[in-house]
Amino acid sequence: MLKIITFQFNPFQECCSLAWDGSGEAAIIDPGFYDAEEAESLYERISQEDLTPKMIILTHGHFDHIFGVRECAAKYRIPVMMHPADKVILDNDAAIAATFGLRAPDVDFQTVPIEDGQKLKFGETELEVIFTPGHTPGGVCLYGAADNVLFSGDTLFAGAIGRTDNAWGDYDSLIKGIMEKLMGLPGDVRVIPGHGPHSNIGWERTHNPFLQPFNEPDPDELDWDADGIELHGGDI
Repeated sequence: MLKIITFQFNPFQECCSLAWDGSGEAAIIDPGFYDAEEAESLYERISQEDLTPKMIILTHGHFDHIFGVRECAAKYRIPVMMHPADKVILDNDAAIAATFGLRAPDVDFQTVPIEDGQKLKFGETELEVIFTPGHTPGGVCLYGAADNVLFSGDTLFAGAIGRTDNAWGDYDSLIKGIMEKLMGLPGDVRVIPGHGPHSNIGWERTHNPFLQPFNEPDPDELDWDADGIELHGGDI
């Protein structure tokens, strides 16, 4: 069974997920820690659980999701997986962060390209890459079918969707990806977004105001829990 803890990092309260299974191998999704204290909270948990990180996976390249990537990748000597269409985002992250009065993230790291439908494996776990551009050109979600979980990045939030009014945003692409690739997933799939509380697919397709109308509520789909997920610093 996949175990997951989410950390809320940097002034944007970005959700970084640490996911691992019984093998002890782990993936770090969107390590956006901004300072040494935040970094240590992630490193300490990895040490406490005696985990072996195997990869960093980026749902997209926005600055608030990558502040800690270079440090984290160097510490564990692991690859950084990202859709190549988001290189333009990395190239402009310093300027974007500056508009919020934040330091520039260190983008001096290599990325391994990922694509739609690709399976990323660590330990006994397999996460499928679902290409959902719109918030950024290379935005992806990560779907663990065996573990009934979706890491949705900034594509889909609890009761909302990702912004598309930023540079390189595309509303039509975002909605198309959500409706065609995410809303057809089983209703009890747990959704872990890049910001804010967790949710599930059934709730989003019947309650998310940005996605209405989709279908009629199924009471069975709305009866869910978050077993196996721990939210660091807040409630699920």
